[in-house]
Amino acid sequence: MSSLNYHHLHLFWAVANEGALNRAAERLHISQSAVSSQLKKLEDHLGHPLFERAGRKLIITEAGKIALDYANTIFKAGNELINTLEGKPKSSKQLLRVGSLTTLSRNFQIEFLKPLIGRTDVELVIRSGSMRELLLQLESLQLDVVLANTMPKAGLHTSTHSYLLKQQSVSIVGRKNKKAKRFQYPEDLATQHILVPSLESDIRNSFDRAMEVAGVTPLLAAEVDDIAMLRVLAKESQFLALVPPIAVKDELASGILVEHYRIPEIKESFYAIVQRRRFPNALLKKLLAK
Repeated sequence: MSSLNYHHLHLFWAVANEGALNRAAERLHISQSAVSSQLKKLEDHLGHPLFERAGRKLIITEAGKIALDYANTIFKAGNELINTLEGKPKSSKQLLRVGSLTTLSRNFQIEFLKPLIGRTDVELVIRSGSMRELLLQLESLQLDVVLANTMPKAGLHTSTHSYLLKQQSVSIVGRKNKKAKRFQYPEDLATQHILVPSLESDIRNSFDRAMEVAGVTPLLAAEVDDIAMLRVLAKESQFLALVPPIAVKDELASGILVEHYRIPEIKESFYAIVQRRRFPNALLKKLLAK
């Protein structure tokens, strides 16, 4: 393959940023036909369409988004060259965009991203939200991966793939009380208040089924859809809490909380959900391969 024509790449970069051929042509002070023909030459050279044309609208393709990322890096490097020669500091980083469910343990997120944390050549963008919000961002390539403790509903988002990263039994934890008698599962849940995840959580659904089978009606102190808030309430109250141990790892290690019972039949699964892409993020590939 012959070397890349950076003039064509800069023209593509202008079109991608302007969102239209005519605006890019005005910006570059050339004709629209020249923009169109040179863009076609770049697409032929790369072997992939960079835009899909829907009437007068240009919709950037996956290959186009990858090319735009590289173009941004290349032209940023050009600016850094000028800054370096002028004695200004430079920075060049790889980017990984991560979405995380609000119900997901922060400790798990840190554990997954630990190989990248602290690296000066890596920039992490981490966004929280609902599964629907994050999957929409994943499909539009605004995110590289979604970390979740549940899989997308069957039949939806067929272009995604879920990697099972880890499974962990769920525990009943609480503050240490030397005067309290030894906790008995499940019967003591009928008389002791417990903090539980919301009904949207797989843990909660499994817990409700286990209580129904056991014939126990638990005393619910609160339903919480944010695992960080559940962790805080467990520390600050005398209530029991239903959580995966990784969510309260530090509190268990320090003795603030103790594990009263680990429920083997209730497990939390941790997933990395990715969009099926021809050009996956290199940083993500390394994390999934570890």
